Amino acid sequence: MTRIPKPRLRQLRIVSIAAAGLLTASLLVAPPSSAQVVPAAQAAPAAATNTIPGVDEIVSSPNLRLVTNLPKVAPLDGTNSDLAFQGKYAFAGNYNGFVTYDISRPSSPRVVSRVLCPGSQNDVSVYGDLLFLSTDSSRSDDSCNSEAQGADVKSSWEGIKIFDIKNKANPRYIKSVETACGSHTHTLVPGKDKKSVYLYVSSYSPRATFPDCQPPHDSISIIKVPVKKPTQAAVVATPNLFPDGGFEGSETGSATTGCHDITAYPSRDLAAGACMGDGILMDIRDREAPRVINRVRDTTNFAFWHSATFNNSGTKVVFTDELGGGGAATCNEEVGPNRGADAIFDITGRGDQRKMNFRSYFKIPRVNADTENCVAHNGSLIPVPGKDIMVQAWYQGGISVWDFTNSAQPKEIAFWERGPISNDEMIGGGSWSAYYYNGHIYSNDLFKGFDVLKLSDWRTWPAELVKYKELNVQSQPSYLGGW
Repeated sequence: MTRIPKPRLRQLRIVSIAAAGLLTASLLVAPPSSAQVVPAAQAAPAAATNTIPGVDEIVSSPNLRLVTNLPKVAPLDGTNSDLAFQGKYAFAGNYNGFVTYDISRPSSPRVVSRVLCPGSQNDVSVYGDLLFLSTDSSRSDDSCNSEAQGADVKSSWEGIKIFDIKNKANPRYIKSVETACGSHTHTLVPGKDKKSVYLYVSSYSPRATFPDCQPPHDSISIIKVPVKKPTQAAVVATPNLFPDGGFEGSETGSATTGCHDITAYPSRDLAAGACMGDGILMDIRDREAPRVINRVRDTTNFAFWHSATFNNSGTKVVFTDELGGGGAATCNEEVGPNRGADAIFDITGRGDQRKMNFRSYFKIPRVNADTENCVAHNGSLIPVPGKDIMVQAWYQGGISVWDFTNSAQPKEIAFWERGPISNDEMIGGGSWSAYYYNGHIYSNDLFKGFDVLKLSDWRTWPAELVKYKELNVQSQPSYLGGW
């Protein structure tokens, strides 16, 4: 989600989960009682009829169904954000902290721990016994007891928090690293020696009145974390990705003052940066010195380059446009099919001569209500060998599964969505992240909580054979390695 510009270790509070609390959580699982399945023969036409579901009504194609939902519980009742996975666990970010779920039984996920540690967005990634949390709201200090404090105050803190999660029921906060302009998102990139892991920290919105976030801020921060000595984590580089300046901005497009998100493909030494007004392709063979080898812009239809996804062969990249910052109704006839959408690029050439060539746009083929925030957001590949298929969150536009094997003619093959939260006023909600992991789709809904869905489709069944031990979607794995 695009943030509104922003106007040392003390104590970690872990909300204990007693047996009674677990029972309560299980009772709060909402049955999909209002689900409406679109008959197979009508699945495609239904999308084109632009029938908007009623408040909280669930509609879907017949091949995608809700398995279960766990509502948010105080004090982690703030906005839900990103997801990461490891073994039988899912880690769900929330603006007030993060939740650890046991998903060994996807139909009955169980809360293992809730960590209260406010600081938007709290995007999360995991590596071994370590969990990393992004803080992108100016705080009075780096503790989990901090309070909001203006970015114009020199002592204010933003950056990365590191937790030891060896004991999933009792995560320990062990280290913080401050970064310029905070950490809106971060991307985990394993070091080639396997002794260290790097975090590529993306942030933006500098201002002359912010002591720790001065313009032009054309850089990212790179944190090196020694795996066995994580308390020695530190910023080791702040490469300038736009030495000649980024996009200057226009009436319809954001100026580039940093990056919103980076997706790395470590096994191919590639990364794609979604950097507000620019999309970039990077060589990351030297983890501490990424190099931009190609840059693209879309001054006609893209307002805010938000995130990126490679296909498995590394020959395509999908960029998303977060038109309206995630808080606007952009899935309507007025906005049309090419804005607030995905853009698919083919990657041609070799080495430093690689180029990104635009092929087409993809947007969900359903019109949403004017009270529903809807725009392209976070998604992941579904590991189907020989095919390019991904699942993607669209906020209140729901969850879409689409095929871009033919990059010039992408097509939706499944969808699932809830109706608007309100017919009378805009209330932000919907799926922030929708990711495929070991047989199921997991979604973190801003308003409704943690959703588990099951995709049953002959085109995606080979993905059932792929099992990951760990998944951070912005550190993209090669799924052939999962066979």
